Amino acid sequence: MAQSRTAVGFGTTTRRDAWWLELIPVVLVLGAFTVYATWRTFENAYYEFGPYLSPFYSPLIKPRWWPLSPAILILWAPLGFRATCYYYRKAYYRAFFLDPPACAVGESHPHRYRGETTFPFILQNLHRYFLYVALIFLVILWYDAISAFWFDSPGGKHFGIGGGSLVLLANITLLSFYTLSCHSLRHIIGGNVDCFSCVAMGGARHSTWRVVSFLNEHHMLFAWLSLFSVGLADLYVRLVASGSIPDLRLL
Repeated sequence: MAQSRTAVGFGTTTRRDAWWLELIPVVLVLGAFTVYATWRTFENAYYEFGPYLSPFYSPLIKPRWWPLSPAILILWAPLGFRATCYYYRKAYYRAFFLDPPACAVGESHPHRYRGETTFPFILQNLHRYFLYVALIFLVILWYDAISAFWFDSPGGKHFGIGGGSLVLLANITLLSFYTLSCHSLRHIIGGNVDCFSCVAMGGARHSTWRVVSFLNEHHMLFAWLSLFSVGLADLYVRLVASGSIPDLRLL
């Protein structure tokens, strides 16, 4: 008796839901952000206004020997952290590479899975090291956000609140949640520990691990919110620096 064969091929699935709908916003948002960030990186203008500094250009490094945009010197770090992020890998592998398009959905061609063991995908293993750099950038961006509340005056610096102050504060808050909810950070803190009571500072590590685990449950949400916030923070600084809009002063 002949055996029935399951059809294979791109898009082949027994799923009844519109699985492809979730790919559309990923393509649109990540695609638009990539185009905008690339343009802003090479524009090399309108990244400072008063105490505000665009996160795309922070820390601002302008050596005399570098003729191009200073953003090129530093954006490799946040870009590397996001590009190797476990959630973003899933998102862009599916949306842009269609590999696979979704769970239980046929791919464009059969291939033998070898994991991320060949170039350039083997570079995904650098995610933990990009995390270390991202933590340093958090400190820098928190300094920028705090500095955004101190404005120049004839008598020196004075405390104030502007639209940019709140935008930069919201941005670094969301970036902090995104970074601190990282899967690699959770593993470093306690994911590799079998017995918290058997290691030094086990109680403190367990408490910290529980907090990071709670944040990790919302890592996807923080990934998207922080992507929007960093883009909007740069856009706000550009608009006020170019004179397109006035900075809203609340105090």
